[in-house]
Amino acid sequence: MRDEDRVLENFVDVAGRLLSIPVQRKKRLAVLTWLVEDFQPGRPYPESEVNRIIARRHPDFAALRRYLVDEELMQRRRSVYWRTGSMPNVGFDPPSWPE
Repeated sequence: MRDEDRVLENFVDVAGRLLSIPVQRKKRLAVLTWLVEDFQPGRPYPESEVNRIIARRHPDFAALRRYLVDEELMQRRRSVYWRTGSMPNVGFDPPSWPE
């Protein structure tokens, strides 16, 4: 089992909700890499939609949104966010992208 999978096993419940935000950077990065999969590459998202998508996983959407930008998994300009090209979509696309 990969380290990232072990981290997700400890921090994500069976319903796909994040139990807590890891304090340790390496673990937090594993969670953020998982979280960014909820965003379609190349699609712009208004901040309100980013908040709504993240809130489905954890109530502290502001902290997670900031971490996604700080770790360069997402970029932001004038309250519009998009997934950066630096992280490939290594998982699978969700059955339906959030509208």
